[in-house]
Amino acid sequence: MLHTFTDHLHHAISVAFPPRRIVSVVPSQTELLYDLGLNEEVVGITKFCVHPAAWFHSKTRVGGTKRLNLNTIAALQPDLIIGNKEENERRQVEALSEHFPVWLSDVQTLEEALDMIGQVGKLVNREARALEIVGQIRTDFAGLSKSERTLGVAYFIWQEPLMVAAAHTFIHEMLQKAGFQNVFANKSRYPEITWHDLAHAQPDLIFLSSEPYPFQEKHFTTFQQVCPLAVVQIVDGELFSWYGSRLLQSAAYFRELQGQMAGLFL
Repeated sequence: MLHTFTDHLHHAISVAFPPRRIVSVVPSQTELLYDLGLNEEVVGITKFCVHPAAWFHSKTRVGGTKRLNLNTIAALQPDLIIGNKEENERRQVEALSEHFPVWLSDVQTLEEALDMIGQVGKLVNREARALEIVGQIRTDFAGLSKSERTLGVAYFIWQEPLMVAAAHTFIHEMLQKAGFQNVFANKSRYPEITWHDLAHAQPDLIFLSSEPYPFQEKHFTTFQQVCPLAVVQIVDGELFSWYGSRLLQSAAYFRELQGQMAGLFL
């Protein structure tokens, strides 16, 4: 039986319900499908869908999020493809949409992430489990408290060129929820910045994300030279940027990180 669903971009799609052959082309949403209790229904994932590990080693990989192998996806004959406006390339999505139902999310805030989880739950016939996940995430984030002093953070996602997460991103929202102030909130999306820009911003903290660029402690030196008073810290990029069921782990991580960083500025 065909059911009609509307995605975050207000596109209506008709899906054979419940879908039996799903391709997920966004890592955080792939993990969500697993946590919703699906298994055999998911037939294709990207090479960046590393959670769960069992799926990473057993499911057909359909390329990268921005370089999908359209022929591989077509061979899987999916009755549903789940993607994201930002993470997937528009022309490829449009090409897939000519042959298969494609449901796209568009997530910049926690509320949009929770809405996505609920909608995907309905889409794959796992609404009850999706509502459980949403409820737990709401409870966890409601328990986050604000620090007496709000520390300014520069959150880096790339090294060459230097790129930060600024306003209108999910990472920016997570920084706020975690009780930090984004020193590049006056910029939008993922701008390139200079070392001079960083020095001028005078952050209390410099967060080097573990993804998409694999920052390591060996990168600390230059950042420390530019901002000698700032604390440089590697942070878990998945817990700041994955907007699916990994959010079940984010609030506890933010609480611990907030305490660690606050303790350095007593």
